[in-house]
Amino acid sequence: MALQLRDTTKCRFDALTLGECMVRLAPPGHGRLEFAKTLEVDVGGAEYNVAYACARLGLRAGFVSKLPDNLLARIILDHARAAGVDVSNVALETFDGVGRNSRVGLNFTEVGTGVRPSVTMYDRGHSSISQIKAEEVDWRKIFGGQGVVWFHTGGIMAALSESAAGATKAALQAAREAGTVTSYDLNFRSKLWSSQQAIALTKELIPHIQVLIGNEEDFQKVLGFEVEGAGDDMRQLPIAAYKRMVGRVVKAYPHIQAVCTTLREVKSGLINNWGAILWHEGEFYEATPFKDMEVEDRVGGGDGFCSGVAYGFIKGMKCADVVNFGAAHGALLQTTRGDTSQVTLDEVLHVMRGGTARIQR
Repeated sequence: MALQLRDTTKCRFDALTLGECMVRLAPPGHGRLEFAKTLEVDVGGAEYNVAYACARLGLRAGFVSKLPDNLLARIILDHARAAGVDVSNVALETFDGVGRNSRVGLNFTEVGTGVRPSVTMYDRGHSSISQIKAEEVDWRKIFGGQGVVWFHTGGIMAALSESAAGATKAALQAAREAGTVTSYDLNFRSKLWSSQQAIALTKELIPHIQVLIGNEEDFQKVLGFEVEGAGDDMRQLPIAAYKRMVGRVVKAYPHIQAVCTTLREVKSGLINNWGAILWHEGEFYEATPFKDMEVEDRVGGGDGFCSGVAYGFIKGMKCADVVNFGAAHGALLQTTRGDTSQVTLDEVLHVMRGGTARIQR
C-alpha cells in the first residue's frame, strides 16, 4: 500500500519531530577532549536534526520538546529559529538556577580520524525532556487542529525515560488517528538502554509506526532481526542478506509501509563507503553508492538520510529518487562539522544527479 499523505494545504506543518536537542561541545578539528583548551559550541539531537534539515530544504518544519527557560536553551531555540524551525510547541519550564530538577543535556563529541573512531560522551541526565509526561502536550491539537503531514521521532527519545517513552507513544497514536504519516528511527544507543529494553518497548510502539528507519545494528538491537553475515564489526554489509532481513520485518509487521536503511562501511575515521536501501510496496530500491567517501564529521549522517526520505515522500518523488535524495543528503551532511545540516536543496539535487565536486565558479 502506498503512503497516504495528508493535504499539505490543510496542515500547518509538512514535517514535525519530537525529541531532545542538546548543546554539543567539541574540540576543534580532531582534537581530544582530555587535552582541549577550547570547545566549539553547537547544537544537535537526532530528532531535532531532522526538523532542522527539513526546514533548510524548504519544508514547514516544527520541533516538539521540553527545555528549561535558561541561556543554554536559548542557544537551541535561536539556532532553530534561524533556520525557520517552528518551536512554538517546545514547552519551557522554570529553571531552578542550578539544574537539580531540570537542565539542558550536553553532548561532548570527539571527531575521529584514521583508526580512531568518533566518540560521543553524554551529560544529559535529568534533562527537561527526559521528564516530560504525555499529558503535558496537547497532541490532538497539534495533529488534529494544527495539522501535520509527516511526524518523525525515534528510539533515542523513547530511551530517555519511562515517561519519555509514554510521551512518544501518545504522540505516535495521536498522529496516526489524525492521518499523519509516522516515521521512526530505531537509533539504538547502548549508553541509554539495553537491547532487551529497546525490543520490549519498541513492540509497544510499532503498531503506530508506518515508516521504519535504521542501520544494520538498529534492526538487530531494537527489533531483534539479525543481518546474516554482517559480522560484529559491521565492516562489510551483504546487501542480499540485508534485504532478506527487511523481508522478515515486513512479514512480522505487515502494516509497515516503508523500510529505509543506511549502509555504512567504515574503512577509517575519514573514509567510509556510504549507501542506502528503501523498501516500499514490495519493491527494493538501492541508492547509487558513495565509494571511499571522505568524511569531515560523520555525526548526523543518518539524520540527514531521514530528513531526505521525508522530503522525498512529501514532495511526491518516485521511490528510486527518494532513496537517492536521502543518501545524497546524508553524504553531504557529513562534509561539514556539527550534527545539523549546512547544505542546500540545490546542492543535494546536484549530488543526487551525479554531479561532481569540481569547483563551481
